[in-house]
Amino acid sequence: MTVPVLDADGNLPQGDEKRRAVEAMFDRVAPDYERVNRVISLGLDRRWRARAVESLGLPVGARVLDLACGTGDLARDVARAGYDVVGVDVSAGMLRAAHTKAPLVRGDGAVLPFAARSFDGVVCGFALRNFVDLPTVFAEVARVLRSGGRLAALDAAVPANPFLRAGNTVWFRGAVPVLGRLLARDADAYRYLPRSTAYLPDAAALVACLADAGFTGAARTTMTGGSVQLLTGARA
Repeated sequence: MTVPVLDADGNLPQGDEKRRAVEAMFDRVAPDYERVNRVISLGLDRRWRARAVESLGLPVGARVLDLACGTGDLARDVARAGYDVVGVDVSAGMLRAAHTKAPLVRGDGAVLPFAARSFDGVVCGFALRNFVDLPTVFAEVARVLRSGGRLAALDAAVPANPFLRAGNTVWFRGAVPVLGRLLARDADAYRYLPRSTAYLPDAAALVACLADAGFTGAARTTMTGGSVQLLTGARA
């Protein structure tokens, strides 16, 4: 039985309900996920991922965790940059559909199945809003990073400019659900994804959350007119 990720009134799930619904949603969309992402991002997702990997600034051979790795598109970019990458995701469907040579582990971002100080870097691509407890996830990321280790996390954002914000709303709230229904046969999932930015704290709160988790130089930059954000920081 399909677990809806939005209720009949289009409301977002919370708490344990969110955890169950989001996991089931990603299991469903996994086979078409990368293809649909190419379309709804107009191909710009490649540029965003490249910017995130570049921001790590780690030496070749560094060990990097791809948090919420999905089907492995970001993990492949990390590997091409010369890093030793490991992927983790809670969705068994995503891991089954993954196209990467990296070792993959099923696990929850709030309780990562890795020893402390196991990684030199952590990347995360468009998954922060899907976690139930973001401060706990940031604390776990800090735990598995060595001192000086780097985090680079991408996610969607809402443009500050009113004109760009209106265009963003038309595309992501209007066109994306239609494309999701046509390309992935799952309109519910692609109604959820644009709306799920509401889970994210504002810019200042996100940076403060990183600092509270033990990251120095925590910063937030935006791309593509403010519709995408990149959070970076170094483990103290």
